[in-house]
Amino acid sequence: MSPTQAQQEKNNAAGSSVLAAIGLTSFKLVVGILTNSLGILAEAAHSALDLVAALMTFFAVRVSDKPADKEHHFGHGKVENLSALFETVLLLATSAWIINEAVQRLFFKSVEVETSIWSFLVMGTSIAIDYGRSRMLYRAAKKYNSQALEADALHFSTDIWSSSVVILGLIGLTLAKFVPGLGWMHRADAVAAMVVALIVIFISGELGWRTIQALLDAAPEGKTEEIISSVQRMKGISDCHAVRIRPSGANWFVDMHVTMDGGMSLNESHELTEKIERKVQELLPGSDVTVHVEPLEMSEKKDPARD
Repeated sequence: MSPTQAQQEKNNAAGSSVLAAIGLTSFKLVVGILTNSLGILAEAAHSALDLVAALMTFFAVRVSDKPADKEHHFGHGKVENLSALFETVLLLATSAWIINEAVQRLFFKSVEVETSIWSFLVMGTSIAIDYGRSRMLYRAAKKYNSQALEADALHFSTDIWSSSVVILGLIGLTLAKFVPGLGWMHRADAVAAMVVALIVIFISGELGWRTIQALLDAAPEGKTEEIISSVQRMKGISDCHAVRIRPSGANWFVDMHVTMDGGMSLNESHELTEKIERKVQELLPGSDVTVHVEPLEMSEKKDPARD
């Protein structure tokens, strides 16, 4: 598949997510206002942030695949990480608002919440749409190694659980109206909203940590050792060291030093470095590999078994 086709597929996945977020946010907001349900309003706020996140992902996917230029020698991949960081801040701020409002309703003020078929319909619709778009985004993320699409997919898959919690809260409110002795369950809506906020905080924390790690150029766990081990087993390579891996959006920049026979011709050493690059790209798809060659002195030569 050509780069243009791959970019189009990623854009289509991100664009579909934006359209779904617009529809869900509007539906939840209308029903939440009509029923005065904090749980549904919390989900509407959550979906509004999903819309912002989806828009940023759409923007990030389009920009991150732009080639390197004279001002950005390593490309534009970090745009994906910056969009994820911004999304994390928005999610945490909204969660703080939801928790504050839930505490107010639980301990300081009384708010009448109406439950209706629309309350359950909007949340059921939300679960169905979130399930479909999370699967779509996961497929695209895996296919193109896109961290932005993967973060979006993870976000929407957790929305399924938070929507389920809101449904449980609405069921509690319904039972409180018709079952004697269950009047205390009128607080279920506020409790459900608080659980939604805690879920969002947990997911945001994980996303934020991964984003910060990427912005700090943290190498993927275990990959450095795997690359060294694989390259050192290659025929003609005596040693592999000083391996450095730098993430940039969906891509990686890898540079390393290898030791090989100093008596090789330039063409032979070049051919071997190309094999090394292909090996690294098998282990870390989407990587840009730079190999620095060091000659092995005659007195240091050895003949280990190579595969």
